[in-house]
Amino acid sequence: MPDDTPLSRNLLIIGGAEDKVGRVTILRRFVRLAGGRKSSLVIIPTASSVPDEVVDVYGTIFSRLGSATVDSVDPPTRQASSDPDLVATIDRATGVFISGGNQLKLSQLIVGTPLGAALQRAYQRGAVVAGTSAGASIMSTFMISMGDEGVTPRQRSSQLTAGLGLLPGVIIDQHFDQRARYGRLLSLVAGSPNLLGMGIDEDTAAEIQDERTMTVVGSGAVFVVDARAATTDAHLARRDAPLLVSGATVHTLPLGATFDLETATLTSFDENYADASIASSRDRHDTATAAAALHH
Repeated sequence: MPDDTPLSRNLLIIGGAEDKVGRVTILRRFVRLAGGRKSSLVIIPTASSVPDEVVDVYGTIFSRLGSATVDSVDPPTRQASSDPDLVATIDRATGVFISGGNQLKLSQLIVGTPLGAALQRAYQRGAVVAGTSAGASIMSTFMISMGDEGVTPRQRSSQLTAGLGLLPGVIIDQHFDQRARYGRLLSLVAGSPNLLGMGIDEDTAAEIQDERTMTVVGSGAVFVVDARAATTDAHLARRDAPLLVSGATVHTLPLGATFDLETATLTSFDENYADASIASSRDRHDTATAAAALHH
């Protein structure tokens, strides 16, 4: 009899600069979600200015982690995203990895094309879709394509562009703590309080199942801001003025946290699991330092 159990849909949204030389925890998780040794992976390096290098680095890591096949898809133009061969490559994949770089390039070349539709189909049929940095931002319906950095939210400090729409109801920012992007995320949810703001630290990922259940992977945290009940002057403030945002609910979620994106509530936290990650992070740092020393 056929199995009528619905497939779970998985996103792995990475804040950038994930570990590539130590335990590679996040990348290992991606390969496992995609099927491990049975996985068929596709790298999309389109956002990067050095796509060949991106494919080489991630392809080597994914192969070392046991993936059966690793291909790449890199449309040079929007018209190329209609290429049946590129679409077919995505249609065969059990996992798709979108690299960092310029997210506006991803929107211009992929969103709204047959290749973009293939990514949506892949996600709906159960292939895991992962993205780091720019590849993280493109996951949402509306993505941050540019904006000022800093802690204070200001009017018109950011710009939204169409994304892939795999995670509706959320705006994603990356390199979050490292580049002080609190202000621009707050300014955007102040203007669109129906959307949750999600900021993801480097070497950290939000693993999201069925657009609802989020668990945190990696050495940093995921910041979630809910402004649905907040008071704001976003409709009145002049350009570049500091914004009033009062009453927003903020969640800072490290490894060990599970969060419900539909209700915007913490569902569980495993403190022992989180504490264990500190040792792993130190080991990763020591490994990276040793690797760097070999080049001097």
